[in-house]
Amino acid sequence: MTDGAAGPAGASGPELARAVLDAAKARRQAAARPRRSAGGGDGGGAERRLRGYSGPGPDPRDPQPLGAVLNRLVKARGWQQPAAEATVFGAWERVVGPEVAQHSRPMKLENGELTVEARSTAWATQLRLLAGSLIKQIASEVGHNVVRKLHIHGPAAPSWSRGPRRVRGRGPRDTYG
Repeated sequence: MTDGAAGPAGASGPELARAVLDAAKARRQAAARPRRSAGGGDGGGAERRLRGYSGPGPDPRDPQPLGAVLNRLVKARGWQQPAAEATVFGAWERVVGPEVAQHSRPMKLENGELTVEARSTAWATQLRLLAGSLIKQIASEVGHNVVRKLHIHGPAAPSWSRGPRRVRGRGPRDTYG
């Protein structure tokens, strides 16, 4: 070998081998660090710590409650808004209360506007009067800005314009005039 490859202090033999080995280890460690951080993990140390018996204390490998795992998944995927919207429909009785839920049902939720169908026209009027407090109640249960406006409709009236026994003409009118 030439003197340029001999090492920093002109080492030869075992000292040269040790210097080359140390330099290779340093290059390997320097190259491995960016790969660990780019992988998005906790680093190499956390993987070594998780091997073997976990001990009596809490550990990430312990069984987790399903609700906690689902909450982390919803948050990680950004599904908070769709989950809140689904809660309005799935838990309507819990969201608005049993009395209101008995006389109404949610029909559609688009762009923060909830369409509710009431069982009768009297309940539709009552729900229109309660609209402000219903929005606050929904916001406290499922989150703010999920429902910003309520559209309340009465029950669907029968249509006289279609059907097998339809009579052509003006339809049901006042016959006394």
